[in-house]
Amino acid sequence: MKTRSRVSVLMATFNGELYLREQMESILEQEGVDITLMVRDDGSNDSTISIINSYNERCVLNIIKGNHLGPAKGFLQLLQISTDEADFYAFSDQDDFWKKDKLSVATNMLKNAGSQPALYFCQTQLVDKYLNPIPSPSISPFLTFGESLIYEFVSGCTMVMNKSLRDIINSYTPEYLPMHDVWIYSIAQAIGAKIYFDEQPHILYRQHSNNTIGQGYSIWHEWNRRWQRFRNNEESRSRRAKEILKGYSDYITKENLSILNSFINGKSSILQRIKLIHDKRLRCANRTTQYLFWLNLLINKY
Repeated sequence: MKTRSRVSVLMATFNGELYLREQMESILEQEGVDITLMVRDDGSNDSTISIINSYNERCVLNIIKGNHLGPAKGFLQLLQISTDEADFYAFSDQDDFWKKDKLSVATNMLKNAGSQPALYFCQTQLVDKYLNPIPSPSISPFLTFGESLIYEFVSGCTMVMNKSLRDIINSYTPEYLPMHDVWIYSIAQAIGAKIYFDEQPHILYRQHSNNTIGQGYSIWHEWNRRWQRFRNNEESRSRRAKEILKGYSDYITKENLSILNSFINGKSSILQRIKLIHDKRLRCANRTTQYLFWLNLLINKY
């Protein structure tokens, strides 16, 4: 007889009344797993809390009401206060729709890792606000640590991790935090965690006007977003690398420590940055991202 996996679903909400019921229903209809739902609300002033409370009798539900932190800090806080009773931990947005096999597929893959830290994520199927399919970008990442430092492609709403990875992530609270999915994926790669990428989508990723971050951007919108990041001189890649080194140096593999130190040292001189351009360990599957990263290296704004 197969043992059902215990999954703690970590949901962040903020004024999500429009699509929240559909998402809650899709979570409760997951097959082959036992669900605990932990929700952190970011200060909603609509009916979000009352909708969540209406599910108290249908699942093990914990609600945390907090000040406005935004999605990245909100999800990280959820992970930090999650209980030790679960086998796996999954992030959930408030406005998507999960296929019934989303968690069972993920946990069955993750079980193969045993006690080794492990992370699962999958492709997404974009849908409009009525859940009708729309053209979706397809990713084919190299799944390397070097790539994780320059290419942001993982959707947090598809991520599931085991307890071993959760415990390592929770051992450090960063001062600089990009989006939670970029942060967690980079850590998983840095420490040599087992990475499971599922090319099949098991989530309907809803695109609508209130998305915090979506994948259905127009080309113009995407390039404008890149320009704003460049103009604001965020240098998010190097700042994230420094935080990873500061918080997880005891866990990072020897090879990845070499990559990380070279990456950070590139800030010191043009010669070091030219070396990074020729470093084959820093390659990503997206050609446009690769070229823009090289440009950012040359002008020392990475």
